[in-house]
Amino acid sequence: MTWKLYRFEELTAAELYEMLKLRVDVFVVEQNCPYPELDNLDQESVHLAYRENGKILAYARLLPGEVKYGVPSIGRVIVSPDARGRGLARELIRRSIDFIFTEWRSEEIRLQGQLYLKEFYQSFGFDPISDVYDEDGIPHLDMKLDKA
Repeated sequence: MTWKLYRFEELTAAELYEMLKLRVDVFVVEQNCPYPELDNLDQESVHLAYRENGKILAYARLLPGEVKYGVPSIGRVIVSPDARGRGLARELIRRSIDFIFTEWRSEEIRLQGQLYLKEFYQSFGFDPISDVYDEDGIPHLDMKLDKA
């Protein structure tokens, strides 16, 4: 059981494939949401993954400031269907926040969250900063977390 951070150039082809497959399996197939998963942001991101018994069970993509927003952001937050209900999502977000505030020394973090996860993100201190909007057929809202 290990958590690991990867820069894009550190990923093996097999690791990248496994991450992308998990993202497509959940965001495109499970959520029945055809959208361009490969968006040219992976190359500039840090990828946080939790691996157990040789399989990635939790994953998030951390984007530096100026890549998507003016500040760092968390995206592609995912827990494998067979690992849900174990607290991995909470640990994933906690580690993502810690990395961004500690390593990138940011004062703020943004994310685009699915509406049904609003309370989950609020439990970490994220506040909504937009109205609800449709993103590829799924209600979303923008949220931010201030370090202070």
